[in-house]
Amino acid sequence: MYVDTSETYQQATATPSAFAGGTANARGDFDGTGNPLTLFTVTGTVAMKLFGRCTVDLAGAGGTVQIGTALSTAALIALTTGTDIKANELWHDATPDASIELSSVLTEKIVNQNVIETVATANISSGNIQYVCLWRAITPGATVTGVN
Repeated sequence: MYVDTSETYQQATATPSAFAGGTANARGDFDGTGNPLTLFTVTGTVAMKLFGRCTVDLAGAGGTVQIGTALSTAALIALTTGTDIKANELWHDATPDASIELSSVLTEKIVNQNVIETVATANISSGNIQYVCLWRAITPGATVTGVN
């Protein structure tokens, strides 16, 4: 098995369009064909740390959001009420944080599937989150690419 033992991470960013859950099949429409939304394409197996940075307050009565993979939809960032995620907050767990956070809170996970954002419960009608993935290859040729 190949493992990159360096402490250097590569970076991939996903900057999807704004949530528009009131529009059929748009990002944020919890029962539409655009949910879940692929954020990062993963080839091979990687070790990754992931967080979101809210750029515009999320809105939508009862809407929730989580980040994971098709087999574990909340494995990377736990299910969170959308209206709890405000502009300039950092989101890495069920409780978004102010604009400053210890880097040590980012847990490293081993991932071999695409990373997805799943909106649950109800629509998220507006707002936006940019995602940053810090990753290292575990298998030869492994990569992570942000989907924008």
